[in-house]
Amino acid sequence: MRILIAPDSFGDTMSAVVAAQAIARGWSAARPEDELVVAPQSDGGPGFVDVLASRFGTVITESVSGPLGAGVTARWLLDEPSTAYIECAQACGLHQLGGTPTPRTAMTADTRGVGELVAAALARGAGRIVVGLGGSATTDGGRGLLEALGGGDRARERLRGVELVAASDVANPLVGPLGAAAVFGPQKGADPDTVTLLEGRLADWSRVLGELAGRDIAHEPGAGAAGGLGAALLALGGTRVSGAGVVAEVTGLAAEVAGADVVVTGEGKFDTQTLQGKVVSALHSAASSVGARGAGAATIVLAGQVALRPDEIAAAGVAAAHAIVDIAGSVEVAMGDAENQLVALAESVASGLGDAHR
Repeated sequence: MRILIAPDSFGDTMSAVVAAQAIARGWSAARPEDELVVAPQSDGGPGFVDVLASRFGTVITESVSGPLGAGVTARWLLDEPSTAYIECAQACGLHQLGGTPTPRTAMTADTRGVGELVAAALARGAGRIVVGLGGSATTDGGRGLLEALGGGDRARERLRGVELVAASDVANPLVGPLGAAAVFGPQKGADPDTVTLLEGRLADWSRVLGELAGRDIAHEPGAGAAGGLGAALLALGGTRVSGAGVVAEVTGLAAEVAGADVVVTGEGKFDTQTLQGKVVSALHSAASSVGARGAGAATIVLAGQVALRPDEIAAAGVAAAHAIVDIAGSVEVAMGDAENQLVALAESVASGLGDAHR
C-alpha cells in the first residue's frame, strides 16, 4: 500500500516535519512493506517556513524585533527568483514571549518584527511576498508591521508593484464577537477586561486601516488573523488565500494524494476548528475526491488529543482518529515525550490496519 504521511504541526510540541518523520518511523516498524510518502503540511501558522524549506528554496536568517521588543532570530524562505515566504510566528509567535502569556503581554506584544522581515524580503528584490499567519502573541492589528515599514503611505509605496499574500485559514473579522480580540485574545493571555481594551483599540485602528485601504476592511474574512495582522496586509493591498492551499499547491500535494491508498495526517488537537479549513480538513477533502483507484483514499488522523465524538468523526468522513494521550496515558507524558509517543501511536495504528483501506 502507498501511504501519504502529511501532518500539520502539533502545537509547540512538534513541528510538522518532526511529526511526519515520527509517523513514518512508527509506520515502517509495523508495515515495512508499505511505500511511504512523507509530505509535512502547514496552514500558514508555526512551521510554515520549515515545511516549505523541506521541499525548496533558500532559508535566510534575520535578527528582528520580537513581540515584546527584544531581538529574536527569525527565518524566512526565498524561492528564486523573487518569491518570499514569511512566517509571522517566527517574529511574533507565542513561543517568542519567553514565558506564559499574560494580560500585559497581550496588550504590549506587537508585529514590528514581521514588518522587518517584509523589509528584508523587499531588500532582496522580492516581487511576491507570502506571509503565513497564525500562532502570534499579538493583537495589535498589524500596527507594528506598518510602523516598521515607515507608516501607512510609505508602506504602500514600498510595496507598490509587489504581490502581497496573506496565507491563513482563519476567516475571522478584525472586530466584533468573532473578531481577533474576542476569539483569540484569551489564548494570548487576555482576561475579560483586557479583551475589552483590545477590542476598543482594534476598533479605533480599523478606521486608520480603512482610510489607508479606501474601504472598510474591519469585517472582511481573515482580517482578524494573527491578532489583526491580516487586516494590515489587506489594507496594504494584500490578498487572502488559504494557507493550507498555498502549501498544497507549491508542494504538489494533489498528485501525492491522487496516488495514495491511505492518507495519514494530524495536528495537536483534532476538534471542531480542524473541520473548518485547516490542514486535516483540506487533506480529507482531497483524499475523498481523488484517491487511488477512483474510490478515494481513507483518511486517518493522529492527534495529540481528539475532542470530537465518534459520530462527528464519522460525519466528517474520517476513517479513524487516534490520540497520543490515549497511548501515553496522560497529557503530561503526551506533551513531554510527544515525538516518541507519536512513533508508538503510528506503529500501533499501522499494526491494526488491514487491506480493507486499499
